[in-house]
Order: sequence, then C-alpha cells, then structure tokens
Amino acid sequence: MKQIRLIMGLLIVFFTNAQGQDMSLYEKQWFMQYGDTLPYRILLPENYDAAKTYPLIIFLHGRGESGNDNEKQLTHGAKLFLRDSIRKKYPAIVVFPQCSATNYWSNVQAVAKGTKNSKRDFYFVADGEPTDQLRLVMGLVDNVMKRYPVQKKQLYVMGLSMGGMGTFELVRRMPRTFAAAVAICGGAHPSTAKQIAKTNWWIFHGGKDDVVLPEYSVNMVEALKKTKASVKFTLYPDANHNSWDPAFAEPELLHWLFQQKKK
Repeated sequence: MKQIRLIMGLLIVFFTNAQGQDMSLYEKQWFMQYGDTLPYRILLPENYDAAKTYPLIIFLHGRGESGNDNEKQLTHGAKLFLRDSIRKKYPAIVVFPQCSATNYWSNVQAVAKGTKNSKRDFYFVADGEPTDQLRLVMGLVDNVMKRYPVQKKQLYVMGLSMGGMGTFELVRRMPRTFAAAVAICGGAHPSTAKQIAKTNWWIFHGGKDDVVLPEYSVNMVEALKKTKASVKFTLYPDANHNSWDPAFAEPELLHWLFQQKKK
C-alpha cells in the first residue's frame, strides 16, 4: 500500500511539472550583511494578509544549484510549494536562498582521491565558526521574521545534499528556533545530535547514494535516537543521490511538516 501511494505521489509530481508553473511568483530579493550579499527568492501565500501570521520554510539547495543568478536554487523543491492544492491547504512563506559557488552551507571538509573531481569523502566539523553563507542565512531568517508576519511556533527548514548538511547545521546554530527539519541526503557530526534534539526530524536518503553516502544520515538518525529526539527516517533502497524526488512525492511529507509546532 505504501508503495502504491508513493507511485501515485510521483505521478502527481510528474503531472504537475508537465503543466508548468510560474516561478516568478517567487520574488527575487537580495539580503546584504557583513559586506556580502545573499540572493534569495521568497514566495508569499495566496491572498497574503499582513494581519495574519504564517509558517516560514527555509529551503537550502544542493551544490549544483549554487551561484549568484538568483534562479538555479529553485531547480529542486520550488514547484512543490507552487501547487494550487498545497498553497490552499498550507499557506506559508517559503524562502530559497542561494549559496555562492565559492562557499558552502555547512562547515564540512571534503577529500577527493585521484583527481579533484573524484568521489569525495566528507568529514563533518562539530564546532568552529559557521561559513560565510550560513551566517548570512541566519541573518536572513531573523530579517524575514522582522519584515513578515511569521508564526514563530512554525519555523521549518528543509534541504538536500549540501543543503541537507546545512539543515543540520542551521538547526544547531539557531537552537530552539525550528519546530521541524527535513534533511535529504545530507549528514552532520553525530556528536552534535544533543544540540538539535529539540527539533522534530524527518531524514531521507538513497540506499545507493554514491555521492553522499547513506551512512552519514544513518549515523545521525542513530545519534538522534539516543537523545530521545523525535526522528523519522526513510531510506529508499534503490535510490541514488536524487532521493529528493521520492521524498518530495511522499504523500505525508507536508502534512507531517505543518503538524509540527514548537513548544
């Protein structure tokens, strides 16, 4: 039954994408702080009313969408929040920042053997300063909360690949801020689990991922469970690195997300 629901979800994603969606609904904005600039796109709810409060979703893209064109970061995930049914059922403010091609969301080290473009091993740093780009994201979160009517009990962060790593770190850097987090094919240092245990987690990974190994998510899930954190884990046995496709097709994903509220 679960497999049938997942297939139906994938068909819905395909049909919706085929119809095309207006990405210009994500307004282009630029956040400036620390002498640097962070491009981002922001989607406001349909029939936006400044007298109401709305959940806020921060979405961190993967390495392939880095740059400064303020467009590529919408490649994965943005269409999900443009669906008419989603916008009507889950009105929210959705923000997609874009990481510079010369920087990274998380404080992680990578080692490639053979050639620079060979498969990489990742070594997650448990302490140290945030990267310049993550520090800008932290400033952007505070800025959006000041400029828009955000429901403070419903702050969420989602990310894939590099953004999945950034999701773990953003929650750690902003403790008690996010009610829930969705990390797709990411990872973090297991010793940081205690610092992010107050947030509700749904973690996804592909069992055949040869870009970011599934063990990085498995290790975090095990560490979070030891802290008694609320964590769901979905491993797609036949998925490679693009496990975000089946993750976005999960029928319960957004229902679960918007049910989470900070205590």
